[in-house]
Amino acid sequence: MKLLIITQKVDRHDDVLGFFHNWIEKLAGFFAGIAVVCLERGDVNLPGNVHVMSLGKEKGCSRLQYVLNFYRYITRERKNYDAVFVHMNAVYVVLGGLLWKLWKKKVFMWYNHEYGNALAKAAVKLVRTAFYTSSFSFASRYLNSKRMPAGIDTDIFAPDNDVPRIENALLYVGRIAAIKKVDVLVDAVSLLEQKGIDVVLQIAGAPGKGDEEYYQDIRRESAEIEQAGKIRFLGKVPNHATPELYQRSQILFNLSPPGLFDKTVMEAMACRCLVLVSSPAFKEMLPDECMFREGDSEDLASKIEGLLQLPAEQRQESGKGFRQRVVESHSLKSLVEKLTKECAE
Repeated sequence: MKLLIITQKVDRHDDVLGFFHNWIEKLAGFFAGIAVVCLERGDVNLPGNVHVMSLGKEKGCSRLQYVLNFYRYITRERKNYDAVFVHMNAVYVVLGGLLWKLWKKKVFMWYNHEYGNALAKAAVKLVRTAFYTSSFSFASRYLNSKRMPAGIDTDIFAPDNDVPRIENALLYVGRIAAIKKVDVLVDAVSLLEQKGIDVVLQIAGAPGKGDEEYYQDIRRESAEIEQAGKIRFLGKVPNHATPELYQRSQILFNLSPPGLFDKTVMEAMACRCLVLVSSPAFKEMLPDECMFREGDSEDLASKIEGLLQLPAEQRQESGKGFRQRVVESHSLKSLVEKLTKECAE
């Protein structure tokens, strides 16, 4: 089998999408060849049977050039792939769907967003199977959809006895954006500070386009406790560098909207880090003490205090249980095996 992958970005050092470089590397062991078409190419170090082609975002190409390059690549490479795996971007399924059907290519799409527009609806109908990880995903309502593991590399995201976990160390990993509700977390840390509870929050991430003003608001709001050393802004951190952050922290936070099944939560769990989330998509994986009311900084502060007051032995046992759940249900090894099987059938 030979595979064509369509994705947004291939860059092993990217803070958000760096994980997908690892996915491609692992998939390469199961396919005779993999052709990758990405919107943007960064630092790539992949096996010899992987060929990466960029639509040209890193070169400043226009949208028209993106489309022309897309058709050029999928046509030129059509004898070099038997199946197509589109990661998240439904527009590529719509653009290439009829040609792939004409060429008798099996098409699969990974779509885990909670909401779907007209493009997403059309794409799901064009693919053989739409993959998703959360039952809240838009794709989950369709008959040709299939739930998959989240794809966490549990060899990389793992506890390390040589890395000490720091008492009362808190962590946020992700974009600094209004939709991520980082302000709620900052408010919760301020409340803990007012109560005399000694914590230090590290924020690993940066604002995306359009979120710069929100980021500046966060910095102004947290200026006092930042000066007191209670909050540290780390900026962008490559995905491959986050395991040590998880290993050193007591609690990771995710404040994404209901339905989102954020990978950072499971990466942290695989490192035996405790987590606090608001999305009900995690209800089947987490106990009530690891869930807080969305947008409620007081409830979040109370839950943080509760977890930090647990005996160290109990926290360690909880961490072991978290890792076991990720290994059993959401490992990259399991995902790659299932994707390969789907493409071969």
